[in-house]
Parts: sequence; C-alpha cells; structure tokens
Amino acid sequence: MGSLKYGVSVYSYVNDYGSVMTLEDAFDHIADTGATGIEILGEGQIEGYPEPSSAWLDHWFGLVDRYKLEPTNFCAWVDNRITLTRNLTVAEGAAELARDLRLAHRLGFKFLRPKFGVTSHELDPDPQWQAYVERNLDLAHQLGVVICPEIHSPTPIKHRVTDGYINFIERTGTQNFGLMIDTGIFQDRPLTHWGSHQINEEARKHMAFLNGIKVPPEQFLDIARYVVFIQAKFHDIDDSLEDLNIPWRPVMSAILRSGYSGWLSSEYEGLRSPWRAIDQVRRQQVLLRKLEREFHEGKLA
Repeated sequence: MGSLKYGVSVYSYVNDYGSVMTLEDAFDHIADTGATGIEILGEGQIEGYPEPSSAWLDHWFGLVDRYKLEPTNFCAWVDNRITLTRNLTVAEGAAELARDLRLAHRLGFKFLRPKFGVTSHELDPDPQWQAYVERNLDLAHQLGVVICPEIHSPTPIKHRVTDGYINFIERTGTQNFGLMIDTGIFQDRPLTHWGSHQINEEARKHMAFLNGIKVPPEQFLDIARYVVFIQAKFHDIDDSLEDLNIPWRPVMSAILRSGYSGWLSSEYEGLRSPWRAIDQVRRQQVLLRKLEREFHEGKLA
C-alpha cells in the first residue's frame, strides 16, 4: 500500500504571482499548507531563465532552506515551433531538453516535465520527441533527473499517446523516463468557470473536454508502474471540502491501492479571483490528506 508526499505547483498562483505575490510568498503559502514539496515552471518562475544570476540562485537556495521545501518537478518546454518557417531539428530539440535538465538539476529538482509541441487536438506529441529524449537519457541518468511528459486532458489513459510513452520505456529500459498523470483526466462533472472567465456555450463547442473526459480511476492501476509523478489538478473545492469536478474518493483509492508512493502536487486551475488560489490549495491539501488517512483506516475502499 502506498503512502504519499504532498507538494504544490506555483502555477496554482499564476494570476497572483508576479503581481501581488513574490517567490518567497509562494514558498510561505506552500509551507503553510503543510506541504513539503514545490513545483515550478522554469520560464514562469526563474528570473533570467535559462541563465539565472548568482543572486537569484542564492535567493532560491535560501528559500529552500528557510521553508524546508523540497524541489520536486521542473516544468519545461521543447519549443519545436519556435519559428513559423520550420520545426526544430533533432539536435536543437535535444539541446533544449539538455539545457533544462541541467538547470533542473542545478536547482535541486528530481523530475522534469517537458511539454513537447503537439500535432493534434488529442495532444499527439511532436514525432521527434523520442529522438530528443533518447539523446538525453545518459545525461538524465548522470544528473539523477527523471523526464516525465504528462498525460493531460483531452488525452485519456487508454490512448496511443500514453502507449507511445510506455513503449519507449519498455524499449529503452530506462529508469529516467516515466509518466506524469494530471488528475484532470478523471474530471467527471463539467466546469462552470475556468481560469478568469465564465465558460459560455460557444467556448464549450470548441473545448468539449472542459466538461471532463471521465477516465475511470481504476485505469490508473493499469499504468501505475510507469507513473513517477502526479499533478493533482483541480478547479473548485467547496466549503464542505467536496471537489465539484473530480471524484477524489475513487481517485485516491486507486492511487493508494496501486502502491504509488510519490508526490501529489496540487495544481489549481480554477477561477482566478485575487487570492482565491491560496484558499483553494489549502482546501485540497486538507482533502487529500483526509482521504489518505481514511484509506489507511479502512474507511476508503
């Protein structure tokens, strides 16, 4: 039976961050929830990315030490369409990934989520992704970093994208590549708000996945051995600590029954009213711990 580690993605605070919230504020709010891990977006939270100054590095490590938070996942991008006239070459894409692996390691992160460019509405990745990654497996091994692309709505678990990543793991035998699961795939009730905008019917026609793709939580058990990190995506938790979109009881049950014992990193993506994210992240952290406790007490089947 698994036991979990709890973290928070600074992306949760995206509308507050950089306006009314500093990096230290983010550390403070995360630590205040009782979480012990911090996840960041390289381009969004690193001043001077991809080459932060010595002063910024000193500030980062000072915060890590002061708030006792462990760097967990570093979110990065392989910008295969950085120009409109051509895609990146394999050498260029591999170099971008290597750059971010080194920076992630430098900052103390153990996981790197690369976002590859996609070629379909179902998020089929840039067909050169395997070449980018394979050229960096030795480097990832040397640095002790696991590369983990995410399974994210509208891509379900039983899908060619997921199969492609798993086939890569099986073919290479690597320990430095695995799956990240975004729990938004388990959403089974529609959103009423997303980001800073109320969702209208016109938007829904173009983004049907916002209603939820309803992946059965039991399917997590089929791929759990390949999962190295979980982003605990959510949008709205009410005053009774009930998530209005994601069925956390069966999701947590499947995760824990699988034996997964890694990170659950809160990723709030709901209404962006000022400061709302802080309260919502705190609610989710309480909810998830409550469900884990119930599982170990035999109250969560």
